Amino acid sequence: MTGWFGSPEDAGERLAAAGYLTDDGIATTAFLGAALGKPLLAEGPAGVGKTQLAKAVAEATGAELIRLQCYEGLDEARALYEWNYKKQLLRIQASGEQGWERTHDDIFSEEFLLERPLLRAIRRTGPAVLLIDEIDKADVEVEGLLLEILSDYQVTIPELGTIAATRRPYVVLTSNATRELSEALKRRCLYLHLGYPTPERERDIVLARVPGIGAALAEQLARTVATLRALELKKSPSIAETIDWAETLLALGHAELDAAVTSRTLGVVLKHASDQTRAEKELGLPARS
Repeated sequence: MTGWFGSPEDAGERLAAAGYLTDDGIATTAFLGAALGKPLLAEGPAGVGKTQLAKAVAEATGAELIRLQCYEGLDEARALYEWNYKKQLLRIQASGEQGWERTHDDIFSEEFLLERPLLRAIRRTGPAVLLIDEIDKADVEVEGLLLEILSDYQVTIPELGTIAATRRPYVVLTSNATRELSEALKRRCLYLHLGYPTPERERDIVLARVPGIGAALAEQLARTVATLRALELKKSPSIAETIDWAETLLALGHAELDAAVTSRTLGVVLKHASDQTRAEKELGLPARS
């Protein structure tokens, strides 16, 4: 797979230009995903930038982003392809006395095929980034469906035969690690663990993503969020919620994150009442009115 990134440094620079700040590990893995033609499995807690990485790769390379959002009950018809049964039935009714063998060949053709994300990515002739989001939420059977696609970049449709990719997509799978993925799936992928960033890196992310915010406020936000994540919370703040907090403070006209402002805006980053109560207690914040 060529034409994506020239080197890890090139990957880092182009992803940064797309608004995604990397470290050496992320930039190297992003480069290798293209250079080796292997899927990239990004795993870590929710809200650390796994999905955003795929979006940034698409933006940085000018590729089309094709997204398959996984969920419990996802099946082949929603992930790969299905036939347009209503249209097929109309064609059968219109065929009259035409023999079934001829009708069968007619209705199981391209005209009646409904592409879903996986097939669309395989058949794409231009550059494409295939994002298989939250694969850990899908049933184990979906992993089996992915094995042929991620090994050989091809799809077998019984009525049409095997369709091989003319141009391999750049594939990113994300997982929040809510269940263990199969070893067969992991073997086909490069692995990238994304955790919460250091306060310094999160500060830089805020500065890059929130135009107009001051460096001192971005520093305060990053330090405060790091402190919150160190508490025993039901749900730690994500990077996206840190950015939301920064935009909230700008909208309110605050240039400083003091105890009173923190208390009033805590709901932007903590979405459980028990987490807010714990944070108020641990940080010594004033009670909310």
